[in-house]
Amino acid sequence: MKTTVYMVRHGESPYNEGDERIRGLTSKGKVDIEKVTKILKGEGIDMIISSPYTRAILSVEGLAKHLNIDIKVFEDLRERHFAADFIENAELMSSIRESFDDPEYTLPGGESNADCQKRAISVVNAILKEHREKKIVIGTHGLVMTLMMNHFDPNFGLEFLNQLKKPDIYKMQFEGLELKEVTRMWND
Repeated sequence: MKTTVYMVRHGESPYNEGDERIRGLTSKGKVDIEKVTKILKGEGIDMIISSPYTRAILSVEGLAKHLNIDIKVFEDLRERHFAADFIENAELMSSIRESFDDPEYTLPGGESNADCQKRAISVVNAILKEHREKKIVIGTHGLVMTLMMNHFDPNFGLEFLNQLKKPDIYKMQFEGLELKEVTRMWND
């Protein structure tokens, strides 16, 4: 039997400068995450984990309540930190592109793709080892989700990140630590 990981990218979130940790969901995001619960409630989920950011937790909270499962929060599943200071959207997009060409690239005070991937994968690998043959939901973010999936299959890169929706759901099936199959479950 395989271990199944459901990557759930958070719903639409209002962008405002400030604390990334506490951004919630827009009205559309709140409606869309109800669909996340409908899609996943019959999958036989054993465990729900999440990034510590509010928008990621909120995106799996309805499922957790429906299934009466506590959400386990892991700090190392947080989104990649881009820079010490506020950066313009154009600079952010340029930085993301550069990061996929050079995984060690980062803006001053920020985190590289390589560092982000390493910390997030340490959590995923531990979960895969400790919870073999279980079904696990991960509430996550676009870039860190792409980097986690990229660790197991390099085809998940910048193009994949650019086509992701908010929310989005990908079902990943593993044998041990080896990724065997990926299926998109979100239908927008």
